[in-house]
Amino acid sequence: MDKVNAIFEPKSTVLIGSSKIRERVGMASPQLFGNVTYNMKRFYRNKAYVVDIDGRAGYKDLSKLPEVPDLAVIMLPPELSVVHAVECGKAGVRALVMITGGYKENQRASLLRLREMYGTRILGPNTIMGALNTANGLNTTFEIDLMPERGNIAVVSQSGGVGACLLDWACFFNVGISKFAFVGDKIDVNDVDLLRYLGKDRKTKVICLYMEGVKNGREFIDQARRIVKRKPILVLKGGVTLESAQRAKSHTASIAGSNEVFDAAFKKAGMIRVENIEELMDMAIALSKQPPMLGDNVAIVSNVGGPAILAADAVERCGLKLAALSSRTKREIERQYVGVDASNPIDLIADAKAERYKKALELVLADKNVDGVLVINMLKSTFFEPSDSRVIPRIASRFSRKPVVDVPAGGEDFAKVYEVLGRSSVPLYNLPEKAARALRVLRAYGMIRERKD
Repeated sequence: MDKVNAIFEPKSTVLIGSSKIRERVGMASPQLFGNVTYNMKRFYRNKAYVVDIDGRAGYKDLSKLPEVPDLAVIMLPPELSVVHAVECGKAGVRALVMITGGYKENQRASLLRLREMYGTRILGPNTIMGALNTANGLNTTFEIDLMPERGNIAVVSQSGGVGACLLDWACFFNVGISKFAFVGDKIDVNDVDLLRYLGKDRKTKVICLYMEGVKNGREFIDQARRIVKRKPILVLKGGVTLESAQRAKSHTASIAGSNEVFDAAFKKAGMIRVENIEELMDMAIALSKQPPMLGDNVAIVSNVGGPAILAADAVERCGLKLAALSSRTKREIERQYVGVDASNPIDLIADAKAERYKKALELVLADKNVDGVLVINMLKSTFFEPSDSRVIPRIASRFSRKPVVDVPAGGEDFAKVYEVLGRSSVPLYNLPEKAARALRVLRAYGMIRERKD
């Protein structure tokens, strides 16, 4: 595993490309080489050497470097990539990230021999954007200045395009990322290797996978089963329909298999399957910020009636229950706020400010009949201000075994509250239905943690 570690935690790195060569069809180009070099020079906190085989930038030859780097990032057409990969293996480079694609079978075989002969590990080829580690600034992407915030969510994507979408999402919404791996064709380093690494990674709390297929299914499931007791694994599976499965096979040389087989395997392993990119990130945020839900009973606290009713419907559709609040909880809320009906969902009325939310949340979270809380705090048509929302994570932190999710419903309202709470411990959603799904996932992970197998 130390050589897989070298992909994310190299003490030094060499970037190998050309300031002249441009593939007619393919990723290799001076632009790719220059952009990756820029990002590594800007973000990476260890030594990054540059080998330009045309001699225009940095070193011209690997042998001229003052040390043997742990990691090489190779950005050349396939034939030249293989040549320089062999040189790296002979020199003792521990791991390679192969950015470009289009490799023939004999070229793949040559790369695989490097592991047999020298123990060199290979991510890719066809990774497109390689790997990121926000802790040390490793960033082999070619999108200038693109770097997510530090956090505890790791992402492994078999597709460069899907991975890029997830990366953009994380950057736009300031979602904290620990590691990011674009795995491409997986001729060597695969899902099992990365799960094993991320399962032990102290910076990672939640693991997200986008996969189109897997070559070593039994080992993959066994590894996942060991990890999910400590860290949740979310998986988005591409190639569900027959037509898309055929495309996946040609896309990243994956073995797709039937959707039913994968679904059964994911359940056996305790992995949580999601349906789309948005849901993958939404659920990862919930799992990274809130504890598992230990029961099915949800309380809804809102300052508007209609969205609270929609939330109640969504909770029921997600297989959860509306909590039956204790008579003491109801009596105390109604005593303090005459005119408020404390039946679940609780409508605190449109003039509710921070103080009313504070007291209601304290009482509801202390109720033994409540396992989780869905909060709604709209701005339009109410007196609630974005600054009032600070009370929500403050109260939630006092009840660390019960998850709380928040819905500043809408577009502009969501953006205003996100400015205040986006980096807090409470996940935010712009619709009640998304928040209900987040609680469903937190409950699902609670049940996975409770499994005896």
